Amino acid sequence: MRAALWLLSLFALAVAGAWLAGHNNGTVAFFLSPYRVDVSLNLVLLVFGAVVLVVVLAQQALSALLSLPRQAQRWRLQQKERAAHAALLDSISHFMAGRFLRARKAAQTTLIKEALLSEAGMSLDHAVSLRTLAHIMAAESAHALQDKGLRQHHWAQAVFHANQANVTERQTLMEGAQLRAARWLLDDRDAQASLDRLHELSPAVGRRMVAMRLQLKAARLAGQPAQALETAALLAKHRAFTPAAADSLIRGLIMEWLTHVHDADATHRLWNALSSAQRSMPDVVAEVALRFMAQGGSAVLARQWLLPLWPQLLTAQWTPAQCVRFVRAVESSLLDPDLGDARQWLARVESAQQAQPRDPRLQYLSGMVCLRHQLWGKSQSLLSQAVKGLQEPELGRSAWCALAELAEQRQEPIAAAQAWKQAAKI
Repeated sequence: MRAALWLLSLFALAVAGAWLAGHNNGTVAFFLSPYRVDVSLNLVLLVFGAVVLVVVLAQQALSALLSLPRQAQRWRLQQKERAAHAALLDSISHFMAGRFLRARKAAQTTLIKEALLSEAGMSLDHAVSLRTLAHIMAAESAHALQDKGLRQHHWAQAVFHANQANVTERQTLMEGAQLRAARWLLDDRDAQASLDRLHELSPAVGRRMVAMRLQLKAARLAGQPAQALETAALLAKHRAFTPAAADSLIRGLIMEWLTHVHDADATHRLWNALSSAQRSMPDVVAEVALRFMAQGGSAVLARQWLLPLWPQLLTAQWTPAQCVRFVRAVESSLLDPDLGDARQWLARVESAQQAQPRDPRLQYLSGMVCLRHQLWGKSQSLLSQAVKGLQEPELGRSAWCALAELAEQRQEPIAAAQAWKQAAKI
């Protein structure tokens, strides 16, 4: 459409010009004493246009001639700039290919070419970024070659040049240099130095995915499971892992944290530090409760931790290991039948066993709780049924030992010996 309009406009101008030239009867008189020259107005206009065109063309030709030295200088600058960029690209390519010596040499070539440009007075607009990145690549290559001295030298040079950039560029370059240094220290197994380097970053940078991943690895390496757990929870919130991987990681970090606590008060503080989602993990709750009671903590308090997950034992799709640990935690919390809500828990366990009478784990748990409440006959019956279906060695061994104790209490040495023998076989 636009092309058609232009064509119509040109056609109209041509028609108008032809009409004016055909109907223009004017003349221009030139008096050159003693002569008089009469010239058509159309010819005068044509000559005037030709003169203007010649003057414009001559001006452009002269301008192009005078600009040749400047263009030649610009061309030389472009060639040298392209050579520096090509050297930096070669450094990156060699580094990715595992040719670290060549990568370091190419990065040094970039620095040399950029220095020659500066000495010749041909400064680049992005010279600071070019020098910084070249030093970073040289430091990366030195790190891969285990040359810590050269790595530190190039990193210091990169930081020095980054500080010379403008505000926005300086922030980006400094953040990148700090993150690379943190990763190098982590590779050197210096976890505390890596964490210190990460803590120097601004809070906004510290919340970036790459920074949190480095912090997670450094905290685990430094033996700081609490900080590692907090970082892992943030990463899981930002979907850095799949749900299954996130649950497994968080569960492992909590278990690792448990190994670092050695008294009931510390275990209680650990429990208070866990989130509601972490408190809903059955194996986590069971391990914390077992560790808390083993350290002399209150069984009544442990039962309060276990109570919210108790209904899930009947309905949730827990793994066998999770079920075993939870059953063991409940059993350990009900050793003393005279404490607090022990009677209520007895009723709870019996109701669950009656709801699923064929579940060997519930038979085992109900039998052990009845044993603690001195309900010998019921305990004998439930444990005898449980040992036939239990697949978990830990629960099976404990059930046979309880049957042996009951047989000894009834003064049946033969039955007790057989039960002890079965327990020893598991």
